[in-house]
Amino acid sequence: MATVNLGAIKFNWKGAFNNSTAYAVDDVVSSGGSSYVCILASTGNAVSNGTYWNIMSSAGTNGTDVGTTLTTQGDILYRDGSGLQRLAKGTANQELRINSGATAPEWHTPAVASSDFVKIASTDISGTPTTVSFTSAFSSTYRQYEIYISEFFCSSNDELAFQIIIGSNSPISNSFYHSIGNEHRYNWSANNSVETGIIKSHLDNKIRVMPGHGTEDINTHLNAKITMYNPATTTSNNTFLIVAGSRSASNTAVNHNRTGWFYNPNDANLTVTGIKFYTTGGNTMASGKISIYGLK
Repeated sequence: MATVNLGAIKFNWKGAFNNSTAYAVDDVVSSGGSSYVCILASTGNAVSNGTYWNIMSSAGTNGTDVGTTLTTQGDILYRDGSGLQRLAKGTANQELRINSGATAPEWHTPAVASSDFVKIASTDISGTPTTVSFTSAFSSTYRQYEIYISEFFCSSNDELAFQIIIGSNSPISNSFYHSIGNEHRYNWSANNSVETGIIKSHLDNKIRVMPGHGTEDINTHLNAKITMYNPATTTSNNTFLIVAGSRSASNTAVNHNRTGWFYNPNDANLTVTGIKFYTTGGNTMASGKISIYGLK
C-alpha cells in the first residue's frame, strides 16, 4: 500500500528563530516578541522575508507593572496622556475630585463644616436631676448659638426655665432678664382654643422656656429651640429667641414664641459664658436631650 505524505497536520513550535536551522512548512518560531509561521521551507531566511514567513501574532505594547506603580496601601491607579500613573493616598477626611483642567483625579480638603457649625455640648437627661448646666459653652468664636431641647418632660407638673452664666460660672439669678412673646394653647379634646395671649417679663430673675398654666402638665413632651445672639459680646445687649411647642397629658397643645435680652439695671452688658436649665418648682427632670451648637 502506497504511503501518502500529508505533511504537518498541526503547527510545529520551534522556539526562537535560529538562522542556521532548516525550517519546514508550518514550523512556528518566535522573534522580537512576535510569532511567525513558515510557508516555504528554507534555511537562513529571516522572518522578515515574506517569501518564507507569515506573521502569526504581533507583539503588543509592553504594559505597566501595576505592582511597581502602586507602592503604598491606599494608592489609586489612573491614566494620564502617556500611561498609567499613581495617585498617592490622601490624608484623613480628604475627598477625591477631578482637577480644574478636568484631566486627572486629585485629593481635595473640603471646607471643614465644624469650623462654621459645630456641636459645642450635648446631654441626654438621665437619673433625676433638677438642673442641667453648660458652663463655658459660649465664647467669641461663634456669633450665634442654637440650643435644641427635644422630648423633655418633668416627673411631675413643672416649668422649664433657664438662667445665664457669666465668667464666674455662677448662674445669674438677679433681675437681668427681659422678654416678650405670645402663646397659643389649644385643647384637642374640647376642639377649641384654651388661651391665646401676650407674655411679657420685665426685670425677671429667669426665662421660662415654656410657662406652666394651673395644674396642666404642659411640659410633657416639650420641644424647643433657643437662639442666642452674640452671648459673649460686651458691645451690645445679648438677645435670644425661643420657639417652643408641647403637648400635655390632657391633649392640650401649646405653641410658644418669645424674644428677649439680658442686661443689668445699670446698662452694663453681660459676657455670657454658659447657661443653666432648671425646673422652677424643684421637680426632677424625667428625660429628654439638650444640645448646643455654635454658628459663625
